[in-house]
Amino acid sequence: MSEIKILVVEDEPMIAMDIEQTLNNIDFSVSAVVHTYQDALQQLETNLPDIVLLDVNLNDEKDGIDIGTFINEKYHLPFVYLTSYADKITLERAKKTRPAGYIVKPFEEKDLLAGLEIALYNFSTKDSSQGSLSLININKHLLSAISEREFDVLIAIYEGKTNQQMADGLYVSVNTIKTHISNIYLKLDVASRTAALAKLRGWM
Repeated sequence: MSEIKILVVEDEPMIAMDIEQTLNNIDFSVSAVVHTYQDALQQLETNLPDIVLLDVNLNDEKDGIDIGTFINEKYHLPFVYLTSYADKITLERAKKTRPAGYIVKPFEEKDLLAGLEIALYNFSTKDSSQGSLSLININKHLLSAISEREFDVLIAIYEGKTNQQMADGLYVSVNTIKTHISNIYLKLDVASRTAALAKLRGWM
């Protein structure tokens, strides 16, 4: 799948269903919905997403902020808190985990989608000071070369753009973008945007 894969961690089934319906659109795909700390860790281990949407209060021994801490320790992934908690103590705990965003419930669809887009962009560009992408340099590492058009798409992925934004910017259909992304994943030997970014950063 070339959509952006999102893991949703939310202990309220009705809210989780609402979030899933909101996110399963042209650009985003919910890789899983889980309700507990342990289930979230299992998904991170077996079905790595591109971004994680975390409820803070999980009515569990450990909460969403604990998951954020774990993601920072073990995975190079962006995560956004989606919570009804905006008190000073919770915010102070959350800030220490350096989330890519913090959305307060109740949310509107546009707020959620905008928050995720900004989070992906900020995450993908935060290490850009290390250097810039070079088609020549990338192809030195590959058996099958990335084409110039695929390189345009790769830069857009690096900039955190969604499939629709890429399609609009390159004047092609979303399906064409999906085909390019599938070819890029095959050539880079990866299965997600996060994995592609990690590999590219290793070559910069």
